[in-house]
Amino acid sequence: MSRTVVVTGAASGIGRATAALLTSRGDRVIGVDLRETDVCADLSTPAGRSDAVAGVLSLAPTVDAVVACAGISGNSPGVVAINFFGVTEFVTGMLPALAGSSAPRVAVVASSVAIHASDAALGEACLAGDEEAAQKRAVELEAEGHGRAIYPGSKGALARWVRRESITDAWAGAGVALNAVGPGVVLTPMSAGLFDDPRMVAAMDGAVPMVLNGHQGPEVIASTLAFLVSEENSHITGQVIFCDGGAETVHRGSTVF
Repeated sequence: MSRTVVVTGAASGIGRATAALLTSRGDRVIGVDLRETDVCADLSTPAGRSDAVAGVLSLAPTVDAVVACAGISGNSPGVVAINFFGVTEFVTGMLPALAGSSAPRVAVVASSVAIHASDAALGEACLAGDEEAAQKRAVELEAEGHGRAIYPGSKGALARWVRRESITDAWAGAGVALNAVGPGVVLTPMSAGLFDDPRMVAAMDGAVPMVLNGHQGPEVIASTLAFLVSEENSHITGQVIFCDGGAETVHRGSTVF
């Protein structure tokens, strides 16, 4: 049966691959991105997030699933605005539309580096929903020369948010499965330039050692996301599925259990 699925970041990378896969399976896909999609909106601002929700609802008052792929890399404070608040506020805003589905599902894109050490103050500000404080801390980190903590911090906070919210009345109580995928290194336009520098490739492989099959294309992540938002996924919730060639296991081993 065809489902209506909203995909953010649908104009490129993982989002584009996910939209294409779902469309090929017969689903109706509503894409959200800055341009070249059904709903054009800027998820880096509260107003843009509200516009995105309103734009989707104008096309489909009821949706079956949301896949939040929109995100950016780098060390700037804007990373927090898009990677955490742009995801959490948008998917929360879609809850009323998901309430009309018999099998509502949400999946977001975290990262394999979410397990890396990051800044506690940044994470706590994100989880408190205090975007102003989170942005302020990101600015401080950048000024202090610790900007590299911003990206993993944004993704780590997102993973923690999924774990926390997934079992609440608003999500599990409403029958909505909420999960995340933690990709390793993905071959997308966002990462393409990194592969031109052997030093950067070595650094990536050190941070994300993908011992099973190496680097991956966006279609690999798309397949995992598609399952998580399918009707068949009736009981998996609150999980971060590391689709990273074993990198998370290399770093953390068996001691997490």
